[in-house]
Amino acid sequence: MTSVYHYHSPLGGITISGIGNELTGLWFDGQKYFGSTLPKEYEEQPLPVFEETRKWLDIYFSGKAPDFTPPLKMETTPFRKAVWELLLTIPFGQTLTYGGIADRVAKQMGLPHMSAQAVGGAVGHNPISLIIPCHRVVGTDGSLTGYAGGIEKKLHLLTMENAEIVQR
Repeated sequence: MTSVYHYHSPLGGITISGIGNELTGLWFDGQKYFGSTLPKEYEEQPLPVFEETRKWLDIYFSGKAPDFTPPLKMETTPFRKAVWELLLTIPFGQTLTYGGIADRVAKQMGLPHMSAQAVGGAVGHNPISLIIPCHRVVGTDGSLTGYAGGIEKKLHLLTMENAEIVQR
């Protein structure tokens, strides 16, 4: 059974979901695609992964890079999983472009080319925000583009990480 937990961040409420010892979702309340991996029935029950995730979030919102990742359960297509796993490699305070991700995923899959727009779709549907750092993906020129939690939250997160940001 899926369980949920609520966390209060400096940017508003966050809903976290998990099954057993694995994290399955983390969304800013009300964001686009909120609860995309939540089944119709779930319960509010403490799980050890929620305590680990709370610690991760406390460290992150203190402006530091957590040195661990809670166990994640990514149930999705192989393409989206490849994109999300690549997002996990983007260091705290750094960014990567959609095109850069497309190039890397294409190489991993043995393809000559990958659409940056397809990557954008996968990034946008990431159900474990922050921990899988989709906020660190930027446009080709480094500008802030799309974020399911809203551009203002993306700007705040990248500023908190001291990332280089292109203002438009």
